[in-house]
Amino acid sequence: MIQRLLEDRIHARLKTNKAILVFGARRVGKTMLIKHILQQFRGKSLLLNGEDYDTLSLLEPRSVTNYRRWLQDVKLLAIDEAQSIPDIGLKLKLMIDEFSGLTILASGSSSFDLLNKAGEPLVGRSYQYYIYPFCQKELSATETPADTLKNLEDRLIYGSYPEVVTMSNYEMKKEYLQGIVHAYLLRDILAVDGIKNASKMRDLLRLIAYQTGKEVSYNELGQQLGLSRNTVEKYLDLLSQVFIIYKLSAYSRNLRKEISKAAKWYFYDPGIRNAVIGNFDSLTFRQDVGALWECYLIGERIKMNQYFGQGKEFYFWRTYDGQEIDLLEITSGRVSAYEFKWGSKHAKTPGAFASAYPDALFAVINRDNYSDFISE
Repeated sequence: MIQRLLEDRIHARLKTNKAILVFGARRVGKTMLIKHILQQFRGKSLLLNGEDYDTLSLLEPRSVTNYRRWLQDVKLLAIDEAQSIPDIGLKLKLMIDEFSGLTILASGSSSFDLLNKAGEPLVGRSYQYYIYPFCQKELSATETPADTLKNLEDRLIYGSYPEVVTMSNYEMKKEYLQGIVHAYLLRDILAVDGIKNASKMRDLLRLIAYQTGKEVSYNELGQQLGLSRNTVEKYLDLLSQVFIIYKLSAYSRNLRKEISKAAKWYFYDPGIRNAVIGNFDSLTFRQDVGALWECYLIGERIKMNQYFGQGKEFYFWRTYDGQEIDLLEITSGRVSAYEFKWGSKHAKTPGAFASAYPDALFAVINRDNYSDFISE
């Protein structure tokens, strides 16, 4: 098993008499993470599956008397797919409040589901973490630097979902990723939010995939799909809350030339993006290598930020006259700017940016130096 970076942070929170909530898309390894933590836990533990009928029956009576019957001496209760349990937040709160020394580890495959149901009752009683497909720092534990470089094209085309990484057959990788898109991710949204028109959601996701790394106009998307701007924004928000895509906003200190209200959307995993558009061609034959490179590098930085609690905020930067930077990271007020180049090209700091942010770090990230960048 490839150890997840998140595991150490969770171990540090065990035995705290709190709930530890782990969010992540389907198939990113939540269940394996929970089982591995339980294997190493010294003390009595119990694992439940929120999608199992017996679990629902067990938890249905929300009473201390009921919970005491089967929580006797349990110090770590793990609940996988906890968002499927009615009133999960109130039930977890009751357990945390009434059973001293109990820690609860609960996973959910959609933040709008588990967080909304568990969030308010657990204020001050929980820690929240996010898990993603493998990051390169995790994979590097089982790879040599030469292997990592050799596997780079695969990461851009097929992504880093745990099962995909272990597959050697490319056709199996394609089928698996297409299955995730159609059988899991979109199904979760349609089931939870009650959206009837699945085709519109798929069409929107496809349009976003083709516009990866480009500024998005909600009005234009709405016109193409026959949806209102508000509906487009709602659908994009839902897609972000099941960890398919995320938004990168424009950064501005209200300088005259800076774009301030634009947004770009990226996929957490390039493999999912390629499955959405049905393109798994080699990089040699693609016109979107730059977009995939951006998607991969920014995604890796987001993973590291979450796993190590770095507290970074992410943006892109552009002026009305076309000067732009792919990624800005803001850390405690410090600005770091990065331009991504698939080739060995270099780039100068845009003049308007250098003038507005003279103390900012600026660096070009390419294949020669990306390894250190995605491991920081």
